[in-house]
Amino acid sequence: MDNTVSVLTELSDAQALALAQLVKRVGWQEVRVNAVDDDEAYLMKDALASLQRSLADCGYAPR
Repeated sequence: MDNTVSVLTELSDAQALALAQLVKRVGWQEVRVNAVDDDEAYLMKDALASLQRSLADCGYAPR
């Protein structure tokens, strides 16, 4: 099993909302073009989904 990492950062309200918009909008094509292979792309998408959940838990879940 992989180790987990907690990342703590401080964002302004505007930054948090903009980041939530980004993780909502970024799609497979953008991720895949920045990954070395499909396996890395799936890991990136999983990480983005985790970030999106964390932002939503803080009240930043744009529709």
